[in-house]
Amino acid sequence: MPETSILRTWIGQSVKVVIDRPLGSQHPQHGFTYPVNYGYVPGVPAPDGEDLDAYVLGIDYPLHEFLGVCIAVIHRLDDKDDKLVLAKEGQNFTDEEILTLTAFQE
Repeated sequence: MPETSILRTWIGQSVKVVIDRPLGSQHPQHGFTYPVNYGYVPGVPAPDGEDLDAYVLGIDYPLHEFLGVCIAVIHRLDDKDDKLVLAKEGQNFTDEEILTLTAFQE
């Protein structure tokens, strides 16, 4: 199971994610709408027993999958389910932009 220090090694790496909650979809239990594409890295377990989660920033339409660069890791304080943040190659976001775009769930 990845720990935050290990997850930091993903920064700058190319990562493929499957999008199971595309932009504009609703969370099945909590009812909020996803303002960004959200998915997981297949075959990479997270501490919650599911695959490692990832946000995809900078894409303004729903996706099924995405190949991009990991630009950040969100370390969650309320549980151990840290998340990757991905963007297109060469696209950057400030820490504040990342926090704003992921605040709906973080």
